[in-house]
Amino acid sequence: MNAFAIAHLRSVNWNGDVVSYVRQIDETLTPFGGVFRIHGANPEVTEGELPGHIVLIEFPSMDMARAWYHSEAYQAILALRTRHSEGFAALIEGLPEGYRAVDLLAKY
Repeated sequence: MNAFAIAHLRSVNWNGDVVSYVRQIDETLTPFGGVFRIHGANPEVTEGELPGHIVLIEFPSMDMARAWYHSEAYQAILALRTRHSEGFAALIEGLPEGYRAVDLLAKY
């Protein structure tokens, strides 16, 4: 089952460190099958407030997402972004084929 790295970056100070991070992140994703699905997009907010940018990276599995995040290559560049941005990042498992909203009710 696929998994995602999701980030909501409320603010980013676009400086040399952040530019360097962006230039290097693609090569950290390749060994783990990571693919950008949303990157730096400003959402069209329909309810509430969501300032900033959304990033969504898809991985083949949660194990691959975790391995990427904790990899030496990604950890080596992570501070280039975190020192100059505010927001959150998380890893989250995707849904199986055929999932329907009603399937959630089995958990409750």
